[in-house]
Parts: sequence; structure tokens; C-alpha cells
Amino acid sequence: MTIAQPRCFTKTVKDRCHVCYTCVRGCPAKAIRILDRQAEIVADRCIGCGNCVRVCGRGAKKVVNTVPDVEALLAGGRRVAALVAPSFPAEFFDLIPSQDPQILVGMLRQLGFTFVTEVGFGADLVAHRYRELLDSLAPGQRYIATTCPAVVGYVERYWPELVAHLAPIVSPMVAMARVLRQMHGPALRTVFIGPCLAKKVEASMAELQGEVDAAITFAELRAMFAEHGIEAARVESSDFDPPHAGTGTLFPLNRGLFQAAAISEDLASTEAVAAHGGPSSFVNAIEEFAGGDVDFGLFEVLCCNGCVSGPGMTTREKAFRRRARVAKYANESKHGRDHDVWRGAMAHFAGVDLSRSFAPFDQRSATPSEAEIRHILRGFGKETEADELDCKACGYATCREHAIAIYRGLAETQMCLPYVIERFDHTVRQLSESNRQLESTQEQLMHSERLASMGQLAAGVAHELNNPLGVVLLYAHLLRDEVGEDSGIRKELTLISDQATRCKRIVSDLLDFARENKLLLEQISVEELIKRSLAGLLLPSSVEIVLALGHTLAYCEVDPAQMIQVLTNLYSNAASAMPDGGTLTISTRQDGERLIIGVHDTGTGIPAENRKHIFQPFFTTKQMGKGTGLGLAVVYGIVKMHKGDITIQSNADPARGSTWTRFEVSVPHNQVMGELALRVG
Repeated sequence: MTIAQPRCFTKTVKDRCHVCYTCVRGCPAKAIRILDRQAEIVADRCIGCGNCVRVCGRGAKKVVNTVPDVEALLAGGRRVAALVAPSFPAEFFDLIPSQDPQILVGMLRQLGFTFVTEVGFGADLVAHRYRELLDSLAPGQRYIATTCPAVVGYVERYWPELVAHLAPIVSPMVAMARVLRQMHGPALRTVFIGPCLAKKVEASMAELQGEVDAAITFAELRAMFAEHGIEAARVESSDFDPPHAGTGTLFPLNRGLFQAAAISEDLASTEAVAAHGGPSSFVNAIEEFAGGDVDFGLFEVLCCNGCVSGPGMTTREKAFRRRARVAKYANESKHGRDHDVWRGAMAHFAGVDLSRSFAPFDQRSATPSEAEIRHILRGFGKETEADELDCKACGYATCREHAIAIYRGLAETQMCLPYVIERFDHTVRQLSESNRQLESTQEQLMHSERLASMGQLAAGVAHELNNPLGVVLLYAHLLRDEVGEDSGIRKELTLISDQATRCKRIVSDLLDFARENKLLLEQISVEELIKRSLAGLLLPSSVEIVLALGHTLAYCEVDPAQMIQVLTNLYSNAASAMPDGGTLTISTRQDGERLIIGVHDTGTGIPAENRKHIFQPFFTTKQMGKGTGLGLAVVYGIVKMHKGDITIQSNADPARGSTWTRFEVSVPHNQVMGELALRVG
């Protein structure tokens, strides 16, 4: 029976994946594709090392469950053998209070297994075959040990030119399966139980069809015990079925192969060398082997730091503690087993075929050109080499590797953390500016609504007061003309006339403020507009007028009469702010499609607390009787009717330098007509 599972035995639980890129960083084969902010495993690229399962802190990577295949085998009425990996002492010590491994065997028999055997004996046969391989090496011949299926898968996919260097020897798992079928016949079904996810891949490969029927991890075996209610305290102990293991029990440890095969890793010899250290280390080791830097007859490479660190284990013990448990079991087996019986078994099964072949499964992708890499790098903010921080937050060692992964469809630009942070900051700044503009617009809208309401009220009040005031003023003048110059009441009549005139002026300002005038737009020279606004302007001789005209278009399109009223009011306010004299600067400039007229004085300035009220009707800082507080409100209304804007800047604190105030009126200009006028002129 061949396991009906895909070549990849790892899956992503999408609702748990938060795209932290830890799995990308931990995958030696770079078999993780990030698509639409989801990490998915590319099945053909996956070597089954299970490192993504080990490093994912959120449990988003899961091992595909093969327990149903085992349950089906056990329920099928055929004899089924359990092949237990030699790393089991590091995993199941907690289920065996007496440290008796025979309890584990009893639990497996209770599950329904007919035979329970040690893969360690298969490791003994494989070790012996490696010894023979080394003894028969031709000069310059080199081999990579094939005991680790993840390493084999990596070479087949990413270094297909090295397939010829893979030692043509089966793994201990397959060796043990072949031994058992020789003992019990071809109808026997076999299940491997161990710490390695890659064994699932190996068991399902077409090249090894029918060798091992199913493979489960130690974690899955624990789940089966729990499902069937099998507990160590209620199980009879039972020994492993023969043949029993010898030094093959050391295979899960670093250099265990060498010890089992009596291979001396002599530093002065070029016979054999072992490379360990984890997923990243074995990738570098294979690269060095390909480059000819490993000039040894046998090169042992493991994907994990020894099989006691496999992803299918559940123990949280430290590495040396796991090693000690395996070593302890190996010593006890060595002294508890009959060595002559073991030697006899080795001789009996010496003829078992332990050979196998390998085939390239090339998964290498095209490498982009330097120009293409630079183009991709620029796509996520890497304009120069100095921008390439190589922070590894994306899961790739360098920004260039990230760019190449993007080219190959395995990564996205959004995986670059500095780039995302920069874009986030830019978005925050844009939102902040949008909020500021929104607040300003809301404030202007509220101000306009207040002006409209007050305008309606002012219009009604002015209409009601205008006629009575006219009568009072008329009769005051008549009475003053009838009395003589020496009359005692002439002074009182003059006061009545002056105050009535003041009230008339206030009413006139109210009408100006409330009046919804329509704009009579016309083309006018900017210089002419400034000239008219200054004509008839009465300013103290102590106020100096300076013109700083910096516009380029000769014409603007405004209502001249109303815009002159705006400027006249600003000039008058500026002069009032300079009672002891100063400089009034009138400037013009262009900002894109807008004409900006500035009125700058060197007066006393406007305190910050008054600036936000400066355009509100009836707000004034002048003495009683000196102003109505409507001038700037009228200015504001006229500017808004021109679809323009008016701003104010001021410094009223002498400690912070000279005091001053600057108003800027901004109105759109008709650029087409302005250019036409220039050409005609």
C-alpha cells in the first residue's frame, strides 16, 4: 500500500498565519511562497525537513496527519510491523516511569501491531554497507551520505548535478522494511515511527513504492495512544521482535553513522567528515561540497542537529539531555544483548539488497539579470546599495535575495519591513495633513455659517435703524443751523449729530457685511489693482510704503472694486498697528495657479489668542468708538467670494524679535487669459 498523500506533508493554517516570515527565514529550501500576505508551501520545492513547523510560534504550520493510513492498516486484518526509530528513548521517557523501553513495545502491541522492531538493526546493516563503500572507493571518488531524506531531497531539487554523488544506499528505515519482508513475506505491512517529517515524504516516493506503507511521527503516535486510551501503567512490558539492534542505536546522534560503521573521523585523513548544525549549516555544507572544498570520501550531512532534534518530537528537553537518553539506552542494549546473536543476524541478512538510485527533480529557478535585480530593489525603496540594510526581517539573508525571490514569484515587496515602515510613516503624514485640512475646512465652514447668520441679523437691524437714524441726523443738523454760534445748546446738538453720524457709519458697515454682492469679474493689471488700492489712501507720514512685486503674469481676473476694498481695509489696519510709524510692505507673487498679495507691517503684532478670532464679526482690539470690528469680516467674505483664502502670521512678543503682522490674500488667476493678454500686449 502506497500512502495517498502529496509529496509535501506540511500545510498552512491560514487563520493562524500572521505573515511574520519566520517560516521563510527558517526554510532551507525557500519553499515558502508569500502571496496576498499569506504564507503557503510550494509542494515541489519542499524537502520535508519540517523546520517551518518547528519555528512557527503560532502553530500556523502543521504536519499532514497520516494516522488514518495507519489505522486503516491495523484494521485491515493483515500483519503489520512497527519500525521504531532509534531516537525513541529521547521522546518516550515520560511514558516509561521505570525507564523500561519494553513498556513502549507493549503499548504498540496493544494498538494492534503484529511485530514491533528496532530500525537500529537496519542502521547496523546500512553502516556496514557504508564501510564497504569507503573501502572500495576509487581515487577522487566522493559520496554524500543518504541517511537523511531531507538532505537527499535538497540535493535532488537544488543541486541535481550532485545526484551522482549521493551514496547508492537506502536509509535505515527502508533497510529494516526489506529485512522484515524477507523474514515474514511480501504481504507484511510496515509502519515507520520516528521523529522525522521527511520520512513521510520518503515513504510516499514512487521510487520506493511498496517499501514502507506508512510513516507517522512520535507526536502522532502519542495521539494514537490517547485516542485508544492506552496508558503505560496498564500495559505489560514486551521486548522488541528480532533482529535486535547493535551500535545502530547511535544513529540518531551526530556522527552515529561513523561509530556504527567503525569510521574514524581522523583530522589527518580524508576518509570521512561529518557536517552538522541545523538547516542553514547543511545548505552551506552542500554548497561547499559542490565547490570541491570537501575533499573527503564520505560526507555525512544531517538536516537537523541529530535525529533527536527532529520536528516530529514533542519533548522540550535540551539537546544534550536527549543525547544522554539515547546513549544510555545504547549502553544498556550493548550489555543486555547477546553479541553473538547480533553477529549471526548481521551475517544472515548480509545479502539483503540495500541499494537504491536517485533522480534529479530540478526545482531551480532562473536568476534575474543585474538590471532586473536593481529594478526590483527600487520597487521597495532600495535606490542605492546603501539602502540595502540586509536586516533579514523579510526572511531572506539579503535584500538581493529578497529581490530574486520576488522575481521568482516567491515573495512580495511588502515583506520589506523598512519599506513598509517608511510607507506607513508617509501614509500617517498624509492622514495628518488631510486631518489638518479637514479641521481647517470645518473651521472655515463654521465661520462662514456664523457670518451668514450674523449677516442676516445685521441686515435686519441695519434696515430697522437706518431710517430713524436719518431722521435724528436731519433734525440735529436743522436745529444746529437755527441756533446761533453762541447758543448754549449748540455743543449738545453737535454731539448728537456726531454720534448719529457714527451710528450711520456702523449701520453702513453692517450693510456692507450683510450684503451678498455678486462678483463683477474683469481682467485687470496687477500693477493697476495695487495702484488703485493706494490712490486716495491717507497714511501718516511716519509710515513708509514699500512695493515688492514678484508676479510674472500681467493680469488677474477679480472684481476690482471689491478687491480694492479688501486691500484698503488691510492697509488701514496696518497703519493703525503702527502709531509711531513703521514700514508697510505690499508684495505679490505666484504659487502655481494662484496670485498671492501680501500686506506686511512692522507694527505691534497680534497676540496668538486673538488671531483665531480676527475674522469674526464685531471682534476688535481698538478702543471704544475707534472701530466696529467688521472690517476684516468684510474682507474675509469678499476673498471667499473670489474662491480665495486669507491667512495671517504675526509676532507680538518683542522678546522673540521684532514685532510684525503679515496678511496674505490668495486668489486664483485665469492663466490662459493672462498669457493671452501678455501676448497681445
